[in-house]
Amino acid sequence: MSSATALCRECLNTFEQAVERCPHCASRRVIAHEELSALSLAHVDCDAFYASIEKRDDPSLIDKPVIVGGGKRGVVTTACYIARLTGVRSAMPMFKALKLCPDAVIVKPNFTKYIEASRAIRGMMRDLTPLVEATSIDEAYLDLSGTELMHQAPPAAVLAGLQTRVETELNLTISVGLSYCKFMAKTASELDKPRGFAMIGRSEAIDFLSPRPVRSLPGIGPAMENSLASEGIRVIADIRNYGQKRLIQRFGDYGQTLWQRALGEGSAVVDPHGERKSVSAETTFFTDISDPKELEDYLWRLSGKVSVHAKAADVAGRAIVLKLKDDHFKTITRRRSLTSPTQMQTVMFEAALPLMRAETTGRRYRLIGIGLADLHPSAEADAGDLIDVKRPKAAAAERAADLARSKFGAAAVQRGRDLAIEQKKDK
Repeated sequence: MSSATALCRECLNTFEQAVERCPHCASRRVIAHEELSALSLAHVDCDAFYASIEKRDDPSLIDKPVIVGGGKRGVVTTACYIARLTGVRSAMPMFKALKLCPDAVIVKPNFTKYIEASRAIRGMMRDLTPLVEATSIDEAYLDLSGTELMHQAPPAAVLAGLQTRVETELNLTISVGLSYCKFMAKTASELDKPRGFAMIGRSEAIDFLSPRPVRSLPGIGPAMENSLASEGIRVIADIRNYGQKRLIQRFGDYGQTLWQRALGEGSAVVDPHGERKSVSAETTFFTDISDPKELEDYLWRLSGKVSVHAKAADVAGRAIVLKLKDDHFKTITRRRSLTSPTQMQTVMFEAALPLMRAETTGRRYRLIGIGLADLHPSAEADAGDLIDVKRPKAAAAERAADLARSKFGAAAVQRGRDLAIEQKKDK
């Protein structure tokens, strides 16, 4: 078992040499890698998660391009792979997505059932190893080192088994990246989607990275990509050619990070307890906004997203953080502490609203965001106190509404503010 270099993803048998077909089940779903038995750090990514759940629950959508998101003035939350073929991407303005894919079926998000599926998948992961670090509702790192004896199989076979279990029990698919550090595992998970399984070993890392564009590295957006291009750095090999000393002189501490990434180096620590320091959501507007009422509508919807993500992560926050970016790209952050941790949309919104109103005095903004900080376990959420005795009842009502939306659809229970926002969109 320790010398295996090939694996059948269908029957989970391993072999010492690569073969075209599995000798046990004749499947062609055979993967091979010289470091297969040595790699144990994985990144698992659910494939087009929200859209896949909607297709699972409504078979009439299977062969259609599906976009999960808001109305015409909203943005794309997730697009299925059919829609992505037309160029639709997450966070794209909905009107632009519909120009690219006019036949798309638009589905409003139902975060309650997404949370339910996320928790089920995470539970399956924890059946394999206690070292599971969830980074979002649909992504996680797993460290399977030292589990080979327990599972009587190398980590690659165990992860292929996880893929099969998710498909069988939840009718969803996941993609797996297996490597020696978190950065490379995440890179691998993006290579073969959907339903993919890819491995990147330590011996091949530099050759693999060299021709890839710098934008494929985590943390590099358009602005940093342009800064690197101005220095003649366009592919990852250019980073090494530029030199470590010059990188640090030009880009400070981030230059050192770039150097390490270009060498395929990164953290291999999977921390199931300290993975989150905050939960947040933000949106960038297609055109700058100065109208306080319009900004309030965005703040309300973003508070709802943060509430969903906090519940999915089983955390609550004792501090609210508001983020604004004006038309001169100046970022403003404001923070407010609460008397007790919360997961509730209404509590977050009402705490952030006066912070936002103090800044909306005619200035135009291109981005707004809200987050929870000072995180606590979800068991401590919305317990109330002498000042806020009504919060436990309100939290129970919100959980009941979440359950109703999960069973009967997003429109089953809607607040008056949500309906008012939808009516504005339709005008």
